[in-house]
Formats: sequence, C-alpha cells, structure tokens
Amino acid sequence: MLDSKVQYPPLPLIQTWVWMMIESGNPEIQEKGRNNLIASFGSLAKANEYLAQQVQK
Repeated sequence: MLDSKVQYPPLPLIQTWVWMMIESGNPEIQEKGRNNLIASFGSLAKANEYLAQQVQK
C-alpha cells in the first residue's frame, strides 16, 4: 500500500516519465524517465501501483 502522506510528483509529470521510458525510442531519454520514476517512488512497481490507483479515481 502506498503511503498517502508522501508527496508524489504531479500526474502529468509521471505520465511524461512513463512516455520517456516506453515510447521515446532514445536510450538516454528512456534511462532518464526510468531514473526519475525510481527516484520518486523507490521502484517501478510502486510507480505502476500509483498510476493504477490514479486511473481508478
């Protein structure tokens, strides 16, 4: 379960990082998106869990 007290980045920024990681086609940009997500959430799994919760709202 995610900690509701933790401040995560704004959703559009998170979506941009996901786009960078998945669709940019540039290895450097992909790495940057991945690193930003991991830095913000601690893991890609947590980032994915957060995004899934946002979609359900």
